[in-house]
Amino acid sequence: MKVKGVVIRVIGRVQGVGFRFYTQKTAKELGVNGYVQNKPDGSVYIEAEAEEDKLETFLHWCKQGPEWARVDKIEKQYCNSFDYKEFVIR
Repeated sequence: MKVKGVVIRVIGRVQGVGFRFYTQKTAKELGVNGYVQNKPDGSVYIEAEAEEDKLETFLHWCKQGPEWARVDKIEKQYCNSFDYKEFVIR
């Protein structure tokens, strides 16, 4: 199966609630590679890549996030894969 990439911006109460930690945990469980980081505007930025079915499951999780988060909106843009080897927090 072909690996796809996606750039995701998660908007809402997504900083200070463990969002990056749980994003990394979920990505590793699903076999998704890439990274997650907080942005100065309060959003969370993610670059992720995986086979399409895994990526869609990961995106579905990002729409909810961890228990303490409140996701108001996610923006996503599909792209070519990035060739990441793991999923890290930056």
